[in-house]
Amino acid sequence: MTKIGLIADTHGWLDEKVFGHFRTCQEIWHAGDFGNIGIAQELADQCKVPVRGVYGNIDGYDVRSVIPEELAFTCEGVKVFMKHIGGYPGRYAPGVKQKLVSEKARLFISGHSHILKVQFDKDLQCLHMNPGAAGKQGWHKVRTIIRFVIDGTNMKDCEVIELGKR
Repeated sequence: MTKIGLIADTHGWLDEKVFGHFRTCQEIWHAGDFGNIGIAQELADQCKVPVRGVYGNIDGYDVRSVIPEELAFTCEGVKVFMKHIGGYPGRYAPGVKQKLVSEKARLFISGHSHILKVQFDKDLQCLHMNPGAAGKQGWHKVRTIIRFVIDGTNMKDCEVIELGKR
């Protein structure tokens, strides 16, 4: 069983409340727009767990030189595909649906929209998660993150956490 903290769109600012919410997680996944590489380092240092992620459209060379644009990996028995600008079921960004099919992904993680969304794609048998935005920049009104569990091939115990107003 792996407990995951999911975050995106920090845009260079990290609320200290995140550390408390992620302290029981074994991994942290960041779905892009870190803002600077220090965000990834601070998450790893404060939470003392591995941080996986993808770079976003606002990320500069410091992030892009060490974080990939796309990431495909397996967590427990679940194949995961992550891309910052990925869309969502019914409105995937160009090339994403084909990538989900070719990777046989069962979990698709994206960011970018600042809209928290957890939606199942029946056609692809793939769960989509976008944690919304945890940073202060953007049009969102409430900063959000997600915590969930992967247990074998099951994704469960999804918790949406509100961090407060932007």
